[in-house]
Amino acid sequence: MNTIEHRVQGLNNDEVAADWPAISAREIAWLRDRFAQLEGDCQVLWHSPRPMSAAAIVDSRPRQVFVKRHHHSVRSAASLGEEHRFIAHLAAAGVPVVQVLQDRHGRTALEHGDWTYELHHVGDGQDLYRDAPSWTPLSDIDQAREAGRMLATLHLASASYRARQRSTHLLVARDDLIRAADPIAMLERTFGARPALADYLARKPWRQDLEQTVLPWHAGLAERLQAEPSLWAHNDWHASNLLWRRQGGSVVVDTVFDFGLASPTSALFDLATAIERNAVAWLQLERGARAVQGDTALALLDGYRHVRPLTAAQVQLLADLLPVVHLDFALSEVEYFHGATRSDANADMAYHDFLLGHAQWFHTSAGQALLAALRAAG
Repeated sequence: MNTIEHRVQGLNNDEVAADWPAISAREIAWLRDRFAQLEGDCQVLWHSPRPMSAAAIVDSRPRQVFVKRHHHSVRSAASLGEEHRFIAHLAAAGVPVVQVLQDRHGRTALEHGDWTYELHHVGDGQDLYRDAPSWTPLSDIDQAREAGRMLATLHLASASYRARQRSTHLLVARDDLIRAADPIAMLERTFGARPALADYLARKPWRQDLEQTVLPWHAGLAERLQAEPSLWAHNDWHASNLLWRRQGGSVVVDTVFDFGLASPTSALFDLATAIERNAVAWLQLERGARAVQGDTALALLDGYRHVRPLTAAQVQLLADLLPVVHLDFALSEVEYFHGATRSDANADMAYHDFLLGHAQWFHTSAGQALLAALRAAG
């Protein structure tokens, strides 16, 4: 498709060859015929180092445009539309979200050959974490508090949004298994629609693995979650998905973007995900207690509660969700690597390090200390 030698972030915090080719000038020319917002020479200024899709910032005066391309096996135009309608609802409610662009016929996602495309205006604000690897904790307590405040603001706006569950499991953060009384039985029922995941798990003692590592944390959660209403959530609330600006002597969130993992989960699920993403240096666990930023977790919670109060019981439930909040998404990563990119090495890492390893880590002294700090904040 093109000759750009594109490198992206690997799962070991290394640099690897991209699974998906970089967006080419030929593709930009094709999109320019369909999107009025792409004008002039349209030079590509930057290629994203994130690995699970291809994305680029394109200079199209007077504004820059963010172009994102997915393989058709990962996202269709219809499944992208699910994200875009949620973004539109949030924008109408005043949440500072990225602006999704429409083509000349009013469509927000286009399919062409093996690919599905979406275009956004580059959001307002500074991308403070553009060069930081995924799973890098927030670097500033005030930013953590502001991130929590904005997440609560998003949840207040989302409360009036009604839409069905996502049409795909692939690279979507759902809480189906966490809410299930019998997660193993529910997972088995999805295998008919998820042949790649079923094929991979058939090679593993997955029932035993889940029963020994993940499901002990799940005991009693399904019943307690019945009191938490389903709510469309961002589900990937990480510093690298926020743009920032100076306001007086502080830094505030200017734009929220990347709703690729969004689905109806719950407010507590989304907040637990934010704490997991931003308070634990998952790629540096060898640092022990220094890999955990308990003050960041508490600042996220504090900022959130200033906008959307939580009861003491909800804070306890929040802490209890942390060791399993990754469950559905880790399985979707296994499915993605085994079925879409055909990398069993990456699928093995998603299975052993993410699915099982994250749950096991919460038994360590560092993991226990994080849970204890959150419970004490109730």
